[in-house]
Amino acid sequence: MDTAPASGLTLAALVLVAVATVAIGALGVRLARTTSDFLVASRGVGSRLNAAAVSGEYLSAASFLGVAGLIAKFGADALWYPVGFTAGYLGLLLFVAAPLRRSGSYTVPDFAEFRLGSLRLRRLAALIVVLVCALYLIPQFQGAGLTLRILLGVPGWVGAAAVGVIVIANVTAGGMRSITFVQAFQYWLKLTAVALPALVLLVHFLGDHREFGTPAPPTVSQRTTVDVTTAVTVRMPTDAPQVTSIQGTLDGRAVHGLVTLTPGEHTLGADTTVVLEPGDTVPVVVGAPADGADWVRAGGGFGGPHPLYAVYSLIIALFLGAMGLPHVLVRFYTNPDGRAARATALAVIALVGVFYLFPVLLGALARLYVPQLLLTGTSDAAVLLLPGAVLSGLPGKLLAALAAAGAVAAFLSTSSGLLVSIAGVLSTDVLRGRIRDFRVAALIGGAVPLGLSFGVATLDVSRTVGLAFSLAASTLCPLLVLGIWWRGLTATGAAAGLVLGGLTAGGATAVSVLGGISDTAANGWPAAILGYPAAVSVPLAFLTMMLGSRLTRGQSAREVARIFVRMHAPERLGMGADRERGLHSA
Repeated sequence: MDTAPASGLTLAALVLVAVATVAIGALGVRLARTTSDFLVASRGVGSRLNAAAVSGEYLSAASFLGVAGLIAKFGADALWYPVGFTAGYLGLLLFVAAPLRRSGSYTVPDFAEFRLGSLRLRRLAALIVVLVCALYLIPQFQGAGLTLRILLGVPGWVGAAAVGVIVIANVTAGGMRSITFVQAFQYWLKLTAVALPALVLLVHFLGDHREFGTPAPPTVSQRTTVDVTTAVTVRMPTDAPQVTSIQGTLDGRAVHGLVTLTPGEHTLGADTTVVLEPGDTVPVVVGAPADGADWVRAGGGFGGPHPLYAVYSLIIALFLGAMGLPHVLVRFYTNPDGRAARATALAVIALVGVFYLFPVLLGALARLYVPQLLLTGTSDAAVLLLPGAVLSGLPGKLLAALAAAGAVAAFLSTSSGLLVSIAGVLSTDVLRGRIRDFRVAALIGGAVPLGLSFGVATLDVSRTVGLAFSLAASTLCPLLVLGIWWRGLTATGAAAGLVLGGLTAGGATAVSVLGGISDTAANGWPAAILGYPAAVSVPLAFLTMMLGSRLTRGQSAREVARIFVRMHAPERLGMGADRERGLHSA
């Protein structure tokens, strides 16, 4: 894609964010002395601070970069991403937050053992937590590499490694106590970094002659160089051929210079450079709307087969996935009690809802002002490139620097929460639960996803995160919802649902990140289900847990009644206490 050397302002903004993250994290390190500090900040985080920290952690690269990019590419149907990301907290508020906190557990696997009394189930849940968090971590590191490559011109692995080192250092040093302050700060930074450019660019748009929804295909207004880093199939959205300068591979043959792009589909190879002159039509990646009229019309889906199925499956994944994300759930353990947990969830809905107004606006503006992103197949750079494309001189550079700072904050905050979840589970379920075990687990839990991010396929960051939501919605969500609200759940039934839901969603995810399958196979249904598995895997997991529980024996009615009283009775009745299983101070 079109890139330019980073301005000194952008470089300074990136350095300041990194320094501020380390400095604020160091403040938390001084307060972290016990294992409880590392795992749940000693359950002393107030609802306001925790709401900002949850929002900072939750608003990942998928939110800051991916939402705008997907809206620029797919239009109306992509609005389900911000809606789903926000609405998931309503379910968490109503069904999970307070009872989960009252259980007194430290991690989701700890809750599984508390509710169903099975050490084997605890270990199975621990494995799934690690898989979900690792899958979520990979696109954070990939997004960091993309961002720093665009801004600084460095190889992609450099940005991923830089973010990885900072995150591992912060989490290893102070755990949850350290990153709580960091994530709260980073929420307000991200909100400012996305809101200010969006509002300034909106004012510019209102004085411009451009409009949305026109039937014309996207065109560039100035000479634009686009670097295609991975092979992509595009379509010329015009009836007339266009002469374009291309250096690289076109339709399987090497080209160097002016070529004629005829109407229809063409394949651009990796490491190909396309130069578009002012007024040229932008070839659009296959599956994305080719003109403004199709872009504003719902029903086109996300570029794959069976678009209606894909949209509904995405809605299921996003609405239910938030209730199963380990790095989100663990933050509710840090509240003093269930009432504070519920207040935190309510505040998060407001904070996240306000934030998502601005990526939606930036995505719409990106469709008009940086249409060259539609050629590459990856549109996550829209937020980063938009200020410089619209405003020249110092104002554009200032807004670009602010957007860059927000993007880096997004990678750092979410990656930190994910790594705390991985380290907490590994240290208490695999190791002995000491502080040194937490630190060892954080080193391993950060290094492995970082290494994987260099080798797996790079998808739109929101697409990859959507797959992580599918896995969480198909495993931990039914475990928590049924465990909290259905007395009939048994350890055997829960394990069966976790395994079947995990294999279904996890298998689909593995195929997708390894390159997917042909969309034409069997009328496209295999490709549609593998790309968006939640509509199949989530009902399958719930039904398996319920049927398996009906066919097996669980705990005694008295034991279940005691557990339910503890989860649902108000704290003032003194019916519960925090669990301390396997925790050590050294």
